[in-house]
Amino acid sequence: MRLFLLIIGCLFLFSCNQNEGVPYTKVNITKVFEDSLSIRAIAPVNDSTVWFAANNGRIGVVEGTTPKLATIKYEDSLLQFRAIALTSKAAFVLSIGDPGVLYKIGYEGSQATQIEEVYVERGPKVFYDAMAFWDDKDGIAMGDPTDGCLSIIKTKDGGESWEKIPCDVLPPIKEGEAAFAASNTNIALSGSHVWIATGGKHARVFHSADKGTTWEVTSTPMLQGKTMTGIYSIDFWDDKHGIIYGGDWENKEFNEGNKAITKDGGKTWKLISNGEGPGYRSCISYVPGGNGAGLVAVGSPGISYSANNGAEWKELSDEGFYAVSFVNDSVAFASGRNKIARLVFSE
Repeated sequence: MRLFLLIIGCLFLFSCNQNEGVPYTKVNITKVFEDSLSIRAIAPVNDSTVWFAANNGRIGVVEGTTPKLATIKYEDSLLQFRAIALTSKAAFVLSIGDPGVLYKIGYEGSQATQIEEVYVERGPKVFYDAMAFWDDKDGIAMGDPTDGCLSIIKTKDGGESWEKIPCDVLPPIKEGEAAFAASNTNIALSGSHVWIATGGKHARVFHSADKGTTWEVTSTPMLQGKTMTGIYSIDFWDDKHGIIYGGDWENKEFNEGNKAITKDGGKTWKLISNGEGPGYRSCISYVPGGNGAGLVAVGSPGISYSANNGAEWKELSDEGFYAVSFVNDSVAFASGRNKIARLVFSE
């Protein structure tokens, strides 16, 4: 009987540990790039190299602490970039506003080889927010509605050409519903799935299980109703487990209705640590290798960490960032106002 109880106890402990991430207690922040830019879109290549896209037409890649920069103009305008994505062969950057211009940048190592326009959209309501690729062929980008639905464009040929999904394929948007170009993380991918998060007067999650061919939409219990409330970031650990994060940009300390999880692929969402933990954050990310339990949230108020899927949080730094992107289970890059930093998390 004692042996039986010991075995049961060990199994219980093992099960609990499977639901716990590494208990990080600190983060070391090293600036790798500083400039007078607002940098909201980053895409790491490895633990020493990261691509970025920023305002004032500036894009680039930072290797170690050495930047290689370019400035892009469309006609006579400096474009404002807030979306970036990488494949093994090219980097893609997408501008907000009118015109929305998407560029494909071929590269070898950290050296750009060519740049070409692959999509242009004009109109007073054009505003693209985020972009991601499933693989080297299939990619997707999303933006605010220009008609009665979200603006969603797709590629199936590695970004050579892009097509906009017609509104009769997409669920209709609600009045006052849009998205935030806060961190290039309105889109989450897993397998053939894609989830897109919205905010404003309505905070919902749009989902496609077949790379954007068919769509459904789900309401969430997130804070909503005002222009700057709702979901700012979404991430999925696998096809079933995901998290949304946001809040009220105009009241950043308010921590009710600003974080929720799903265990059924986004069909239902449940608030977590409601009224506890951090308030507004602009980016949420699962920690690689964390059994789907480790989470890092960043925003202008600082860096927050949870080892148990958002049930409890620890503040690791009050240094503000817009976006975070992990390379492995302890190294990430973060971008913010005038800077890109390399983050190293440890116990």
